[in-house]
Amino acid sequence: MSVLLRDAWPTDAGKVGAILSDFVAETPWMPNLHSRAEDIGFAGMMIDRGWVRVAWDRTHLLGFCAREGEDIHALYVAANHRRQGIGAALIADAQAAVPRLTLWTFQANAEAQAFYAALGFTEAERTDGAANDEKLPDIRLVWERA
Repeated sequence: MSVLLRDAWPTDAGKVGAILSDFVAETPWMPNLHSRAEDIGFAGMMIDRGWVRVAWDRTHLLGFCAREGEDIHALYVAANHRRQGIGAALIADAQAAVPRLTLWTFQANAEAQAFYAALGFTEAERTDGAANDEKLPDIRLVWERA
């Protein structure tokens, strides 16, 4: 499969929102705080702000990364396309754009922690989750170009 990266189009909001909603629905420890319509609206807002890059195969949207400057707000890959290098390609794209990246992941998401560590991210901070919407303990990770 040939994966291409591009800036998200406004018409991608439904697919980006669906990838986000599907992750929440399939993750037992993740609270479901928003409707699918709200996730699509959130995706549309991130796209309108120019934050979103998508991975696609010219037919299907496979995943996305929402980045504002050095801050990654979201990285999600569609369930049936995980472990195929799509997330790594989206991170490499972000790493090529800026010399430093920061992001938050949940402490419960050991798979994400291992993924980011393999890509050179290091732990900078842990919190009890009181400041995030989900109220789940989280970890701030940082990557800096050598």
